Amino acid sequence: MLHLIRNLPAGARVLDLGAGPGSFPAERRDLLVVRLDLEKPHRPGAGWYVLADAARMPFAPASFHLVVSNHSLEHFNELEATIRETGRILKPDGVLYVAVPDATTFADRVYRWLGRGGGHVNPFRSPEEVAALVNRLTGLPLRSTTVLFSSLSFLNNHNFVAPPPRRIALFAFGNEFFLAVLIWVLRGLDRRWGTGLSRYGWSFRFGNVAGAEPAEVWVNVCVRCGAGHSEPYLRKNSVLRKMAGLFQTYRCPACGGFNFLTPEFTPA
Repeated sequence: MLHLIRNLPAGARVLDLGAGPGSFPAERRDLLVVRLDLEKPHRPGAGWYVLADAARMPFAPASFHLVVSNHSLEHFNELEATIRETGRILKPDGVLYVAVPDATTFADRVYRWLGRGGGHVNPFRSPEEVAALVNRLTGLPLRSTTVLFSSLSFLNNHNFVAPPPRRIALFAFGNEFFLAVLIWVLRGLDRRWGTGLSRYGWSFRFGNVAGAEPAEVWVNVCVRCGAGHSEPYLRKNSVLRKMAGLFQTYRCPACGGFNFLTPEFTPA
């Protein structure tokens, strides 16, 4: 997603669809960032907020160069109408970025169980299903798909904005060290046995994606902020420490969260 934003020309317009507090930082001052949601969050991100229904967006056709739907399609009650609207307000040579959870994964099932649904009304079970749906409703061609790994950050007590449900006791009340151990174990099982216990979902790029899009799969995703980093980046930009002489740990360069380093591997 950030790669797409960095490559936009000056003056381009970006829509953050179902933005919440913001799906990305508005670091480029030469872009117009519009964030759309039904309600304005308590801590809104930088950019212009528009409060509207995603299935009936108040924008003219071909208004945006890039639309970002980062973990939002699973929440829309009128999914097909929202995707059609996305195609309508996107420029003919524009780009659409979509990231969604895999409803069959451990992380998504825990999220829905803990939050009694968690607002996920649209279950996606394969990348082919998502790509075909978006292509049918927008006409945009799929350019690339990337597997996303989970961090279980929704369980981290650093991120609680309201008292969590009692079920959080099964996850040590959101203790960060416990979650770091748990996700490290799940990744280890995936690496050894080819399971998908630490997988989250997929990201997709549709439309006129210029340049070479990175196809890296980042296994190391922070248990606090959810930021993903490659293993070489972490080795270069973080202080790695050994625990018990065997396990390497690091502090997330983005938020300082505690994590165990997992060697990168190709997901099943």
